[in-house]
Amino acid sequence: MSRRNVLRGAAAGAGAVTLPAPLTACGDGPGGNKDEVSMGSNSSDAVPKKAFAAAFDAYEKKSGKTVEVNTTEHNEFQQNITRYLQGTPDDVFMWFAGYRMQYFAEKGLLTEISDVWKGFKGFSDALREQSTHEGKQYFVPYYYYPWAVFHRKSLFEKHGYEQAKTWDQFIALAKKTSKDGIPVAFCDKDGWPAMGTFDYINMRLNGYEFHKSLMAGEEAWTDPKVKKVFDLWRELMPYYQKGALGRTWEEAGQGLQQRKTSMAVFGMPHPGQQFPADERDDIDFFAFPEIDPAHGQDAVEAPIDGFLVAKKSKNVDGAKELLKWLGTPKAEDVYLAGDPNNVAVNEGADTSKYSPLQKKSAELVSGARQISQFLDRDTRPDFAQTVMIKALQDFIDNPKDVDGLVNSIERQKKDIFSSDVS
Repeated sequence: MSRRNVLRGAAAGAGAVTLPAPLTACGDGPGGNKDEVSMGSNSSDAVPKKAFAAAFDAYEKKSGKTVEVNTTEHNEFQQNITRYLQGTPDDVFMWFAGYRMQYFAEKGLLTEISDVWKGFKGFSDALREQSTHEGKQYFVPYYYYPWAVFHRKSLFEKHGYEQAKTWDQFIALAKKTSKDGIPVAFCDKDGWPAMGTFDYINMRLNGYEFHKSLMAGEEAWTDPKVKKVFDLWRELMPYYQKGALGRTWEEAGQGLQQRKTSMAVFGMPHPGQQFPADERDDIDFFAFPEIDPAHGQDAVEAPIDGFLVAKKSKNVDGAKELLKWLGTPKAEDVYLAGDPNNVAVNEGADTSKYSPLQKKSAELVSGARQISQFLDRDTRPDFAQTVMIKALQDFIDNPKDVDGLVNSIERQKKDIFSSDVS
């Protein structure tokens, strides 16, 4: 099924190595507690952490059961997910839809939850598809958030900046803001933020289908089309703030909030979490600019987050009961009341209290012809983690040697995609 309609209904009504200390799961093993479910959380940032706490608290009050949340720093959780699932995982854990879910289902590290899905209402067929592997469901979607070019409305109004619709306008805008002493925000200490810019340039230049095939290992990174992506990206780099490899996404978001930078290619929660509540109405965005009119702005990057049950869960029945509730509109309403930086996926969720930013985000995604999930979610986790993080950081550090860069990526891609080692 095409991703074109993944979030259309909801919008009308969105990496693999070592965990140093695997989280301890609770459950119905020897001496376990059947009324307690452990939750492996990657929501270490304050806003979503508090919102999830409210959602789990609501479930506890409703069910009389306990959710024990074990939180790991987001990047650490993502980078070490494979060993976590192979070790002693929690009963339920937070993760991503699409390829990233399907990969672990293929590896036999997830528990099928098709029986849970039989009771769900409000999820589109396309959302179901994003939660499915070989006809079986493994994932419960919870919310999505689009990537775009974010900025402060007041800053643009003060300086007379206009949102860009084309690449040439985008470069001209970046040049102007940089000349005014307000560079474009940029960061990649975390290893993933720069992936969003690569994805968008590739989709705008070469189209969604080429991007999807490239992520699947079916296209050569040495293709002139890919080299052109890096050549275009290099045009933007003189206008970035310096020191990207030493800057976290939180710091980049704070720079935007403090008006030290002009704009940033981010996911909706990234600036949102760094703005005080009384300033969030000043956040605005525009869709990543058009490069080739043949592809326009058809594709939107809108990752879907949600929940899965580990194969080694010690309380599968308790885990499924929790997921049945998390798949309801009420569960999304409770969460989004505390985190206005995301958008609900269930058609029955209450959108009446959406902020202007949430409404605009829903409109952006509902109008997309194609939906991508994000580079480290649309490809093999071992390729994203061991190859692409370093490759993009190398490019940021030395953007001149594109030939050497793509040759290196292609060599490693062939080794990884020809292997079944996770």
